[in-house]
This record gives sequence, C-alpha cells and structure tokens, in this order.
Amino acid sequence: MARKPLSRSGRFSGGPDPEVSAYSESVSYDRALAPHDLAGSIAHATMLAKSGLIPARDGARIVSGLRRLAREVKEGRFAWDPVLEDVHMNLEAALTRRVSAGARLHTARSRNDQVATGLRLWTRETCAGLGAAIAQLQAALVRLADRARLSRPSAGLPRGHLLPMPGYTHLQRAQPILAAHHVLAYVEMLERDRARFADCARRAGECPLGAGALAGTGLRIRRALTARLLGFRAPSANSMDAVSDRDFAAEFLFAAALTGVHLSRLAEDLILWSTVEFGFLALPESHTTGSSLMPQKRNPDVAELGRGKTGRLVGNLVALLTVLKGLPLAYNRDLQEDKEPLFDSARTLAATLSVFRGMLDGARFRPEACLRALADPSMLATELAEELVRRGTPFRAAHHAAGAAVRLAEERGVPLDRLSAADWRKAHPLFPSCAKTALDLRRALQRRDAVEGAPGPRQVEARLRVWRRRRAR
Repeated sequence: MARKPLSRSGRFSGGPDPEVSAYSESVSYDRALAPHDLAGSIAHATMLAKSGLIPARDGARIVSGLRRLAREVKEGRFAWDPVLEDVHMNLEAALTRRVSAGARLHTARSRNDQVATGLRLWTRETCAGLGAAIAQLQAALVRLADRARLSRPSAGLPRGHLLPMPGYTHLQRAQPILAAHHVLAYVEMLERDRARFADCARRAGECPLGAGALAGTGLRIRRALTARLLGFRAPSANSMDAVSDRDFAAEFLFAAALTGVHLSRLAEDLILWSTVEFGFLALPESHTTGSSLMPQKRNPDVAELGRGKTGRLVGNLVALLTVLKGLPLAYNRDLQEDKEPLFDSARTLAATLSVFRGMLDGARFRPEACLRALADPSMLATELAEELVRRGTPFRAAHHAAGAAVRLAEERGVPLDRLSAADWRKAHPLFPSCAKTALDLRRALQRRDAVEGAPGPRQVEARLRVWRRRRAR
C-alpha cells in the first residue's frame, strides 16, 4: 500500500490518487517557508513544555531535533518528499522519525494556524529585506541626481550648477526644471513604497498560533508566550479570522505591485531619455544589449524588462484577490494559492531593485542635449504671464497675453525672444519692458526657490542634502 501523508492517517484507508497528490502538493514551492515553519515549531514546543502540556525533557528533545533540521535545510541537505504534501508535513515527519517525542509537537496546533504563522513570519522578514533594497535604490537615485551638474558654465549658469532640463506634461515640453528634481521625484515615490512595506510588516504582527483549525483548543496553552517568542506584537484576537486572514498577503502584493509601477515609470523615463531623439541620458553598456541584426543598436533591455515585469507584480495581486473574494470562513484549501504569487513577487521585485541600482550607478546625464532642448524660449511662456502678474495684471489676462505672444512668434517664424517691440506691445503693453527679464533661464530657476517643493536650485540642493544624510545611514 502506498504511504499515506500524515493528514490522511486514521480517517482514510488508503492514500490519495497519484494525480490528486501531484495536483495538490505544495512542497515544491512552500519549502521556502521552512525556516519560518521551524521557528514557529520551536516556539510552539517551548510553550507546550512551559505550559505543562508535554514533559520538559520531551520539549527539549523536540527543540534540539528542530534545530538540527533547521541546519540541514539551511545547508541544502534536507530531502523533501512530495508524498508528504507540504513543507509542514515534511518537517514534522522527519522530526518524528528521528525524535520519538516528535509526535507530541502537533499538540494544540493545526496546519491552518501553523501555515498562517509561517507565512506571517516570511512576510515580515521579506518586507524588511525589500525595504532595505528600496533604500539602496534610493541611494543610487540620489547619486545620479547629484551627478547631474554642469561641467562648465552654460546658459548663464556656473560650472557645478545643477543641470537644467525640460520638464514635460502630456509628453510635451512644458517648463524648465532641474534633472536632479526629476530624479528625486522617484526617491519620494520609493519612500512611500518603503513605508508601505513597513506598514505591511506591522499589520502582520499578530500571532495565529493557538487558533487551531478554526476554534482554538480546549487545552490550556499560553498564546502570549508563543507570540513573544516569535517576536509578534500579540496573539490574534479571533481564531476564525486568524486562520483565514490573508489581508497582510494582499497588502504585500499591493505594495510590490505599486513599487513595480513606480519602477516601470522610472524605466519609461530612462528609455525615452536614452533615445537619439531625446539624448538626455547615457545608460551603461553593462546594462544594455545589442541587436542580432543592426550593429549600431544599443537597447535599454534592463529598463524594458523592469517595465515588463511590472505586469507580473500586478497580476499576482489580482490573482490573490480573486482567490479571496468568494471564500467563506474559515480555512479553505484555496488559500494554498496564496504562496506562489507572494514568492514570485518577492523574487521579481528584489531582482528588479538590484539590477536597477546597478543601471543607475552607471548612468550619466548629457548636459549638452538637455541644454539644447531648453533653447526654445517658449518654454518660459509661463514666466511671461507671471511677470505680468507681479506688475498687477490678473492671471487670466496675463495668461492670454503670453499665449498671444507665443502665437505671434509662431506666425512670424521666430523664437519668442526675437519678437519686435511692436509685436510685444501688441500682445500686451507691459511686455516691451519686462519680456527680457521673464525670458531668462537662470532667473526663472532662481524664482522657484521661493516655493517649497519646486525645482529652485537652493530647494533642490537642500533636498539632496536631506536624502544624502538619510541614505548614508
């Protein structure tokens, strides 16, 4: 007779159909939970012994056996058996074979609260790791922003000044900004992502152990002790919610998906900036590829792959939400489908954060191209309107007058700053005396220093100092 998994012992006369076993096994992927499952078992055995539910000597033997298993798993020496369904049954079976007292370990515990505990421990650890990886990527972005400076005086700006470049709305040139300001926008996005992972870890901080299958246990266990041993904030408050809750998993996947979306937006900017048409940025050769046909090509494959892998991160979130949406309380086997999306998103995001860090550390802005794109004075049309406002003109009238000046320049076929005095006067009577002042890039940038969060040179330098201090830790 085929060997039966532990979950079928007693109640069933034989093992499951081989096709069912292959269909329902999860040890091929949930073995990733092994360190966390073993940590939970060590805490549970310790609690059982301290509660007097198992002899202290048996508790010590169980803990010793579990620690030996933990070393084998860490060193890759543990032999996984797919017949035993999952990581939990594999480890318990191995313990029971080696330690006679191992049969006592499952006292006052179900696989339902066991897996929920292991998954929460994994989530908390993974959130911390991804938070650290996000911080490292932020540091690379800060370094890129700090490198985006003029190597020689240009456009009335001194050597070492933060590099100006066009800012865009609707993918149309809009107003002058500083390249560092654009790059730091992603640092701010990633800081929110880092905080979301920290918040997810905090919300995963309740311990399900002791909830049993759904109704706890009649044995007098000490749940607060188990929670404390595992570093949880407290035991979960409702046994049914404890075994069926996967909100923390959905939150993790949302945080991963939104981080991926931010990385995808960054990738899109890098891809556009590195084209011949823009030419604002050079990506490192080590993070680009060639063409099998066209010798001249250098393609931004790393950025494109990061943009593409975001689809997996979003899809994993949708997959879990779809699993959860129709489940009655309490535990259902559908919840086995929570792990592969989690593990895949964690691997995908960690790899993307790491490879993007290397790409950004090798990237360099091209000041000449950025300044060339700023040569069109119509990008300072808003400055024209604001100069009129400073002289008492209502904004809507000032906006209309600046638009009229732009239209006249287009009709004349000349740059905006080459309009005649008569044409300036035609757009607005005050323009002949103030247009030159308004259409000055250096002054336009300096005026932004008056507003917090704007791309003024002093504002951006100050924010760079803040982020250098934060990410130097």
